[in-house]
Amino acid sequence: MPENADPAVNAMTVDVEEYFQVSAFEPHVDPQRWSFLPSRVEASVDRILALFELAGVRATFFTLGWIAQRYPALVRKLADSGHEIASHGMNHVRATEQDRVTFLADVRRSREILEDVSGQAVRGYRAATFSIGKGNFWALDALAEAGFTYSSSIYPGAHPAYGMPEAPRFAFRAQQSGLLEIPITTAELGGRRYPCAGGGFFRLYPYQLSRWALRRVNRVDRQPVVFYFHPWEVDPNQPRVPNVGWKTQIRHYLNLHRVEPRLRQLLADFAWDRMDRVFPMNLTAETIRPQAVTEISQDA
Repeated sequence: MPENADPAVNAMTVDVEEYFQVSAFEPHVDPQRWSFLPSRVEASVDRILALFELAGVRATFFTLGWIAQRYPALVRKLADSGHEIASHGMNHVRATEQDRVTFLADVRRSREILEDVSGQAVRGYRAATFSIGKGNFWALDALAEAGFTYSSSIYPGAHPAYGMPEAPRFAFRAQQSGLLEIPITTAELGGRRYPCAGGGFFRLYPYQLSRWALRRVNRVDRQPVVFYFHPWEVDPNQPRVPNVGWKTQIRHYLNLHRVEPRLRQLLADFAWDRMDRVFPMNLTAETIRPQAVTEISQDA
């Protein structure tokens, strides 16, 4: 545990994808071009590994199957360094854009590739853009069918592109399969939920506000935080995708130069570990029925 860190142990996660694979660039970057664009992921992950090694932190890397196929040495390096390898799907396709058959095939293939490359059992999954929610709750049971033990794919709040405000804020189990869902962390204040655990909000908010919100979750809710970021967020010199609108530019490029120093401070201010060690898979958590989601929504 870092000196002066909060005593709660939280889950540090990295969504391993290239800068050109983010959902905001879907209208601008054809997946057929991905293999021809300058790759930055290996160098960015090396910077992250150096940060984690200095802080004595082990993390969970939700990795695309596409990445594992092209950079197997990168995945092996993560596994050999003591980090957990988990799945981010094959090609960063949102779960909301897949039917059950397509989704099941996608997650099975990604898991097989990651296990073959890493030599680790892959138990965790995170959907692209937190795209599991009320409309496709079946995906949790499909993940269990594919051999996964847990998911971290729900944002339990409101967002223009995703989110499930009526979902539990903290870990729960899907009733049919028993799969453990561990939502990304939100802070609750005045009955409203606010994002506080990484991504663009970590770049947008002053660091002191992020630290306050995460400590509130540890101390008031008495729950571990699930924090996430991407390799491209520690790469302020990444190539710029042309012809994107100003909102997308702000969403992707804002304050990239501040992420690495903020991460150093975050690693010092809190204690961190892998998802599978912060959340033992035999965790007793609330069980929720898909139909109960509607009941929660009506009561809100």
